[in-house]
Amino acid sequence: MQVHLVSKRRAAASIEAAYPEAVVVDVTSRGPQPWVRLSPFFPHGDIPVPFTPGVTSRSVEGVWQALKVFLHADVDPGKLTVTAMRGLKRTTAAYGLPLGHRRGLHGTVLLGYEHARREIYLPTYRHLLEGPAAPEVAQLRELAEGGQVVLLDYTLNGDPADLRTSLSHAALLRRHLLGDWPSEIHADPADTAG
Repeated sequence: MQVHLVSKRRAAASIEAAYPEAVVVDVTSRGPQPWVRLSPFFPHGDIPVPFTPGVTSRSVEGVWQALKVFLHADVDPGKLTVTAMRGLKRTTAAYGLPLGHRRGLHGTVLLGYEHARREIYLPTYRHLLEGPAAPEVAQLRELAEGGQVVLLDYTLNGDPADLRTSLSHAALLRRHLLGDWPSEIHADPADTAG
């Protein structure tokens, strides 16, 4: 199975020259149907919020942004209900220095960036791939088994431990297709209340 990652910022002609036989799939929030459904911004609904029993989000990105804590702002449950694929980001310009991600909406533990990726983002995005977006994953797998596939994303980092750059959902999707999912931190069930 040949699945490649390429920056969406790269010129289409350059991608075609490098991968002439490949099917190019834009999995960003600006991608076409059905592939946009693989974006963490897509509002599938019913995405469980880790460490918050009974609470769901419209999107994976909604979970990530809702649990983010800043110097001047705590969690934002409103991000869980956003159905547009914009207006989700919470920035340092607006809220000050990021302090971490809260382990659940009502949790008392703040997770550092890598732990938040492993305890919040990875299981939440994996839920999307194995649940609401499973049909698109199956289509991609079929395409990749028949030839080369190029996944487009804005970033290409697939290593949760590499904190120098944002984690790429396309890189995680590639790892999922290849059976190489990164390790997650699974909490003691007694800790799930926060």
